[in-house]
Amino acid sequence: MTPAPRRRTLLAALAVLPAAAGCSVPEPRRTAPTADPAPGRPIASARARRALLMQFAAHPDDDLYFMNPDARRLLDAGVPLVTVYVTAGEHTGRNRIAGMPEAPPDRAAYSAARQQGLRQSYAVALGLPVFTPWRREVLGLSGGRRAEVDTLVHGTRRVELVFLNLPMHTTRRYMALPALWGDRALELPTRPPAGSPLTRSDSYDYDRLVEVLAGLLRRYRPTVVHTLDPDPDIQLSDEATRKRDSEQPGYADHGDHTATASFTWAALARWVTDAVRDGGPVPAFTTSAFRGYYNRHWPKNLPPRTLREKAARLVPYGGDPDWHCGNPSGCGDYGVGGDRPLTSRKGWVRSTHHRWPGAGPVPVTEPGGRLAAYGVLGLRAVRWRESAPGFWGEPEDLGGGPLAPALGSAVTADGRLLLFGVRFSALDGHGGANRRELVLLEQRSPGGPFLAWRGLGNPEREDDRGRRVGAPVAVTAPDGRVHLFVRDAERGLASRVRAADGSWGPWRALPGAGPVQDRPAVSVDGAGRVHVYAAGPESVRHWVDGAVRPERLPVSGSTVASAGGELYYRPPAAAALLGPAGDSGLDGFGEVSVARSAALGTVLLGTGEDGRVRLRAGGALWTRTGGPSVGVPALHLDARGPVVVGLGPDCRPWSWRP
Repeated sequence: MTPAPRRRTLLAALAVLPAAAGCSVPEPRRTAPTADPAPGRPIASARARRALLMQFAAHPDDDLYFMNPDARRLLDAGVPLVTVYVTAGEHTGRNRIAGMPEAPPDRAAYSAARQQGLRQSYAVALGLPVFTPWRREVLGLSGGRRAEVDTLVHGTRRVELVFLNLPMHTTRRYMALPALWGDRALELPTRPPAGSPLTRSDSYDYDRLVEVLAGLLRRYRPTVVHTLDPDPDIQLSDEATRKRDSEQPGYADHGDHTATASFTWAALARWVTDAVRDGGPVPAFTTSAFRGYYNRHWPKNLPPRTLREKAARLVPYGGDPDWHCGNPSGCGDYGVGGDRPLTSRKGWVRSTHHRWPGAGPVPVTEPGGRLAAYGVLGLRAVRWRESAPGFWGEPEDLGGGPLAPALGSAVTADGRLLLFGVRFSALDGHGGANRRELVLLEQRSPGGPFLAWRGLGNPEREDDRGRRVGAPVAVTAPDGRVHLFVRDAERGLASRVRAADGSWGPWRALPGAGPVQDRPAVSVDGAGRVHVYAAGPESVRHWVDGAVRPERLPVSGSTVASAGGELYYRPPAAAALLGPAGDSGLDGFGEVSVARSAALGTVLLGTGEDGRVRLRAGGALWTRTGGPSVGVPALHLDARGPVVVGLGPDCRPWSWRP
């Protein structure tokens, strides 16, 4: 969260707050869930699942700014949506109107206006008039606490907004959620907005908030979970810039975003742990974490059409003081209305970045020619196998959890699969450990069982720095060595190499690496050299066999792709995918996969601006007509040609052969 000296100062100050601030003698704390790498747990059956997207936001508008267009695509496809807003978003209580004098602060009214703006935005998203009435009710939570839940249904489409209404600040103006994550002796009273059906305030401490969030997960049983970034980048901007941009000391995001994400991941781990402890199956869900204020520090990655659609969701949220919405407290967050999302210098709306890029299935051809796919469900690694071409069986639990959603992979010279993940080896607030480690799952034989999970450590020696580690990527060189790469805390690249005999060398920093974005692209050229490309703020960076190349490459707006040592990228704010021959003809948004085929040449996979999966091979372009995909569909080449494997919003895999 914050650097240690600052954190100790904050907690010392909070410890002497008067009773009105909510401090009390804490109850005995509940032990935090620990890592559970053992495989073999039952996974909730696909036959019993229905797709549902559940989002956890710190403030009203976090979902609109940071989780779109991913959320919009699922909602537009008919997937029900539940969004939980942890704070009331009351801030200073001033709903600023451009060109008008500031009104006296009214936190309850400002919170109510922001929540009204959300109802306006999601009404329009469902294709209804902006002032469509919602059903507003009190929702009972664990421990006797209560929240407001607002529901709107249009045909088969449904949105629920859950407001917990915790404050944004303590009585001494400290950010409340970071303090709650760090201090088990602190309690926070909720702040119901004006006009809410809630008639009394509740109080939360650390354990109660984790339990309430876990209880909401048990209630709704989502298949897709969106969170904010629990481990934001270390930020090196000067103090004046940091304060102006509302970033927490030391890190490139708002402190409430980090705390809310940390509480959410702790609740996800609690949900899984409790389900298994009670004799049930592991809940089947997939996760995506989204960068927050990170967006303003890097080249923008949304092309024009996607940007217009994303910004359009913020216009009804911002509302207008001249609107007559029926809410006496206001008709939106006026500072965000009109063209302000597009004209703001911070540019948050102009990008959507995932904390762990590349979160999607890992397809493999097994002995006999059938496909298997590997991914993360319920924070655990799983394997699906084809029962017949295009038909997939139930997931098999491989353990390893709790894992971040992105797996790296490589195949050894003798055909055995290596899976690499990032494990939340400790995730505990109020002074407890908060630690990430790289882990390995190694196959005993091609297509066969696996050895036990093995820890590969972390390129960073300190836990706080180690939390900044990126998504793992790996490649096997012709000499049999496996090269593993991750982004480190300095926003450079670190590498660890596995020799052909299976022994691992130490972590080493690549020279001249930073700063680069997650996730790098790796490939091997015809001469057997290992190429690594990573997008930087001013150009793409390039290494060959661990040595930095001095050439000046173009700027990329997002992650890059590589095959045969060649680079593919999208310029900032552009849909075009460019490669060695110029425009590839695969316009769109998001991550891209590329592979080489002797019969087809270069094969490219991406997602169009309309959200449909597209494949270009042999001079032809195919578009998949099926439902939406979560995560990133994967490209695989086998004896029959290219095949695309993805995960639906119900957590069932699908495969597509154009």
